[in-house]
Amino acid sequence: MGKMYDGEIYEKVSQWFDGHREEMTEDIKRLVRIPSISDPDAEQGPFGQGCRDVLDEMLAMGRKYGFHTENREYYVGSIGVENQDWSNTIGLWNHLDVVPLGEGWDYEPFEPVVKDGYLIGRGAQDNKGPAVAMLYVMRCIRELGLPAAHELCLFAGCDEERGMSDLEYYTSKYPLPALSMIADCGFPVCYGEKGILEGTAVSGRAFSDEVLELYGGSAGNIIPDRAVLVVGKRTEVSEGQLAALQASLPECVKAEARDGKIRVTAYGTSRHSAFPEGSVNAVHELSAAMCGAKLLEDGDRKLLQFIADATSDYYGENIGISYSDEVSGRLTCAGTVLRLQGHRARLQFNIRYSITADAGKLEAGLEEYCGRGGYKWELIRNSAPNYFPKDRKEVGLLTDLFNEITGCTAEPYVMGGGTYARKLPNAFGYGIGSMPEREGDMAGVLFRKGHGGAHEPDEGLDLEKLISAAKIYTMAMLALNECDFNGEEA
Repeated sequence: MGKMYDGEIYEKVSQWFDGHREEMTEDIKRLVRIPSISDPDAEQGPFGQGCRDVLDEMLAMGRKYGFHTENREYYVGSIGVENQDWSNTIGLWNHLDVVPLGEGWDYEPFEPVVKDGYLIGRGAQDNKGPAVAMLYVMRCIRELGLPAAHELCLFAGCDEERGMSDLEYYTSKYPLPALSMIADCGFPVCYGEKGILEGTAVSGRAFSDEVLELYGGSAGNIIPDRAVLVVGKRTEVSEGQLAALQASLPECVKAEARDGKIRVTAYGTSRHSAFPEGSVNAVHELSAAMCGAKLLEDGDRKLLQFIADATSDYYGENIGISYSDEVSGRLTCAGTVLRLQGHRARLQFNIRYSITADAGKLEAGLEEYCGRGGYKWELIRNSAPNYFPKDRKEVGLLTDLFNEITGCTAEPYVMGGGTYARKLPNAFGYGIGSMPEREGDMAGVLFRKGHGGAHEPDEGLDLEKLISAAKIYTMAMLALNECDFNGEEA
């Protein structure tokens, strides 16, 4: 195989990005400062004032650098050229909404700072930093006059984290590019995504009046790092009784008594629910601890036992829906949001099912399991898997390009995370994460365990890796000159 890229062009691209490093960092900060948590119930539609503000800022940035912009009713914005030739356009897709904050931040989430090479703030890594990087890829190609055979258009949505209704709206009304690439995963090519099944288990019976509060988790796609139970007692709890209760609880669960109430708080470690390994589910820790403690009456403990059992593993084994295939690996299943409504428990599940799994059978299994435990299954959504054929020429070209530039031997892959690729035709993920480790990386010192990642407290963006990834992305646009959009040679 010949060399995948022109070394002279790569050197020019590298110099351009190195010269724009500070400017790009400041542009990312502009977006991170805006608290753009999608809220479809907000007064300012469709997703709240924060999402409107961040899209306005992104489009203003695009105009500043000489591009034509379109705001599609604050669902999706685009940055490209006027009179775009969609039949010859590569779409670069990112999102500007962010997940809720969660607990335990050491830094201010919407006051971005740069420390030890990391830009820290909610959304810096997922997905505002990559969105700005894609704009700079387009700037670099245009300003250097690089020989790109296809037009480019950057898209920025506002509801990716909550369910992608932004893209459902956009794709129903507006033209789409011939090929779409999503910079919201890891290198090299992500050619498939597991299906996403979300639903809620609702208890058929209410908790007793002693249970005043029960809650945990902040978003369906985040493993909860905190869960709380508040119990009202008719008589004041003595210090001895509280000490005995605390002695019966695991280290991650704390009890306190105040004004005739006992508040029990469980602490966990959050991760993205698609990649739950290494996390600790606070909802499970709380419910399991309360089933073993002598604090609640039998009926309440039985309701909590269902929650403890259903959240005891991350692969649906206890529920009876475990599944795996060679293409995409194991199904993952996490209980992520717990609430009381009408004094009945509502436990939301986030399930990432393998590409070849039968979603209907999974739902039937969930309904049966919930029924046996005195709960009822209520479907929220089923987002079908995405698959971009692995033998398409684009997959091989872009994988080889990444490996040649970085010296890696990475293979294209399928993941449990959900991106815009599942809502678009002819779409796959490419970067910006999974860059090779770099010398002098201070992440291990800078961030506590369970901090620094996407969806975690103190979300951090490695600026050096982002710059390197943007250089690869720029060369990728040139490598795709060899392709039409049916996977054949141009």
